[in-house]
Amino acid sequence: MLVIKQYLPIPKQTDNEFWTVERIEHIRKLALTGKPQMIFPKWNSLRILDRVRFKKEDGSISDSPKAKTLTKIAGIEMSAPLYLGDMSYGALSGNPNIIIAKVADLTGTLAGTGEGGLHPEVAKSKRIFVQWASARFGVDFDVLMHGAGIVIKIGQGAKPGIGGHLPGSKVTEPISLTRRIPIGIDAISPAPHHDIYSIEDLGQRIEALKEATGKPVFVKVAATNYIPYIVSGIARMGADGVIIDGHGAGTGATPIVIRDNVGIPIELAVASADKVLREQGMREKFTIIAAGRVADATDAAKLIALGADVVSVGTGALIAMGCVMVHKCHIGSCPTALTNKIDGTRMIDIDFGLKVLVNYIQGFSLELANILDNLGLSSINELKGRRDLLIGKGLSRETLTILGIEGEEEELPPKLGELWSRRRKVYLHELVNKGDPVITSMGSTAPPDVEKPARIVDWLRSDGAQVTRPSIDPYREDIDTSFYLAGGKIYLSLPVIFDIIDAPEDEKNALQWASLALSSAVFTYESSRFYEEISISHDEKGIMKWSKDYELGSYILLPSDEKSIEEVVELKGIPGFIIDEDLGNQDLEIVISEIDTKLKKMGIRKKFDLIAKSSRIRDSGDVFKFIALGADSVIMSYKVFEVALGEGNRSDLKSKAFNLIAGFKKEIALLAGAAGVYSVQSTLTGNRELLRAVNLNSYILQKLRVKVAGSL
Repeated sequence: MLVIKQYLPIPKQTDNEFWTVERIEHIRKLALTGKPQMIFPKWNSLRILDRVRFKKEDGSISDSPKAKTLTKIAGIEMSAPLYLGDMSYGALSGNPNIIIAKVADLTGTLAGTGEGGLHPEVAKSKRIFVQWASARFGVDFDVLMHGAGIVIKIGQGAKPGIGGHLPGSKVTEPISLTRRIPIGIDAISPAPHHDIYSIEDLGQRIEALKEATGKPVFVKVAATNYIPYIVSGIARMGADGVIIDGHGAGTGATPIVIRDNVGIPIELAVASADKVLREQGMREKFTIIAAGRVADATDAAKLIALGADVVSVGTGALIAMGCVMVHKCHIGSCPTALTNKIDGTRMIDIDFGLKVLVNYIQGFSLELANILDNLGLSSINELKGRRDLLIGKGLSRETLTILGIEGEEEELPPKLGELWSRRRKVYLHELVNKGDPVITSMGSTAPPDVEKPARIVDWLRSDGAQVTRPSIDPYREDIDTSFYLAGGKIYLSLPVIFDIIDAPEDEKNALQWASLALSSAVFTYESSRFYEEISISHDEKGIMKWSKDYELGSYILLPSDEKSIEEVVELKGIPGFIIDEDLGNQDLEIVISEIDTKLKKMGIRKKFDLIAKSSRIRDSGDVFKFIALGADSVIMSYKVFEVALGEGNRSDLKSKAFNLIAGFKKEIALLAGAAGVYSVQSTLTGNRELLRAVNLNSYILQKLRVKVAGSL
C-alpha cells in the first residue's frame, strides 16, 4: 500500500488547461500556509469571469483582514461562504470523502456527499448535505437523516441532461456495498428522476423530504438554457436554495461530447437567476450556491457580487489535497490517490489531507476578507448582488447586459484557434478504436473558455433539459437519430454523410462499407459498384445525383456565400441544396442559418433539403449544432477519418470506419437525450432555441438568430 503524504510534482502541461500550473501553485501555497497569497489576479483567458473585474482593485494583502466572511444559509451558520462540492464515494476513493466531511466540521463550512451513498466515517460528520439523486444509490431514510441538509440532484455542470456515471472498473466491493449495486458493473444513473417529470413533481418531492426529515432541501441543477425559469420554479416549489453547476465543472466521468458542448458558464447563470428572483420577489431567504470553476477567492467575490450567496469549491478542494490534473479519474489510476480505484494499492493519508484542506479554506477565506477590505466592505453580506462594483472588459454588449454590469465592449473575431487540436485528435482516435462515446474526467477544456475557438460553432452551447422538461435517457430509451432526405428516397440512420471524392482507395472502401452497414451515405463523384444505394453522386448511378449546375431532380452544389443565399429562392424542381464551405467565402454557419430562415419565411422550407458540407466539420458536436442552425444533414470530409486514424495501425479499416460512424450516432443520441429530444429530424432541425451563444460577436449572433447564454 502506497500512502500519499505529500504533494507530487505538477506535470508539464502540453495542452491548454483551465487549471493552469499557476492556478494549481496558488492553491498549493494556500494549502501549505493557511495564509492569503494573492487577490485580483489577471488571468489571460477568454473566460467571461476572467474578463470581469472590480472597478477598484488594490492587491495589498494582510494576514489579519478586518472584514468578516461569516454568513448563514437556511438557518445554518457558516464561517465563510464555502461549500465543498458534491463528490461521491466512488468518484473519490474514500479517504478524500472522509477528509472533506471532517474539514467542513473543523472549519464551519459545508460539504456535499455526492450521489454514491454515505461512507460510514462521512456519516459521522454534522455539516454535510446528503444527496438524493436519480439512481438513489444507497439512499434510505436513515441516510437522509444524517447531516445538515438534503440536495436533490437534477443535473450537474459536467454532464447536463444525463445521469451520473461511475465506470465498472471503479465499482469495487466497498463501493458495491455502499451503493448497493453489483461489483464491476457501470453505475449509470438515469438521466431524469423517474418520479420527477415536471416542476409540480419536484415540488412534491421537496415537500415530502422536508416533512420526513425536517431538514432544509436544496436542488442542484446544471447551468443550461432555461436556468432563470428553472431557478424561479425551484424557489416557487419551496426549496431552501439551489446549487447551480456551471459549464466546465469537474467530474469523475463524463462523455466528452456532453462535457464540451452542453451547458453555459456559471457567471451568466448566476446573474440571470438572481435577476429573475429579485424581479419576482423571491430572492429573500432563498440561497444561490454557485459552482463550476471557482478557482480562487477573487472568482468567489465576483460571483457573489453577481448574485450568489455561497460558492462551491470541488476541483479546488481536490487540488488542495494534491490533484495534478491528469484527467484519469474515470479509469481509477489517479496518481494522487484521490479518485483511484479502491483496490489496496494506494491511499491518501488522512492527516495530510486534513491539514492541507483546512489550510486551503483558511487561506481562501482570508483572501476573500482581504478583497472585502480593499472594496471598503465590512462583511460578505455587503457584497451580495453588488454589480455596481464590477466592470467587464472585452465582452460583447449582450454579455454585459446579461451580467448587468458596465463594461468596455469588444467584438471578438470567431476564428482564434486551431481547428484540429491535439485533444480533438486523441478523442477521435479513441472513438475510431472503440465505437462508443469517449469518456473523460475533470473540467472541460473546450472553447471558448479554454481552447480558443476555431469556428463559429465553438462559441455555441447546446441545452440540457431539467426541471422545466425532462431529459431522455439515451442508455435506456431509443432516440431516433434518423433522417429522410429527397422526399423519402434517402434514409440515413444519422445525419452524417462522408465526402470520399479524394479519399485514398482503402479509406474510400472502408467508409463505403461502414456507411452501407450503418445505413448512412457517401458523397462521391462516381458511384462504386455495390454501393450505389448509399451514394449521392455526380453520375446517374447513385441513389441521388448532385451537380454544380441547375438540373431538374438533382441536388445543386452551391458555394457558401451571399450569392447562394439569394439564388436558392429562385430554384425549383430540385430536392435541395448542398452548401459547400470549401467553395465559398462565408462561414457555413451563417449561410446555412440564413438560407433556412429565408426558406421558412417564404413558407417553402419543407420542400427542400439543406445540406451543410465542409472539410472543417470535425465531430458529432459540430453536426448537432449545424442541424440546430437549420441543416437537414451534414457532409463531412473523409479527412476526419484520417485524423481519427492518426499515426497508428491502419489495419482493419472497415471496423474503424464502422466505429467512427457508430460512435457519432451514439454521441448525437446523447446530445439529443440531454436536450430532451426524442426525434432529431423532427425536433432539432432549425431549432435554434436549443442553442445559446457564449460571448459571441454581436453581428454573428444576430445573423444566426441564436440567443445569448443566460437570456430569457
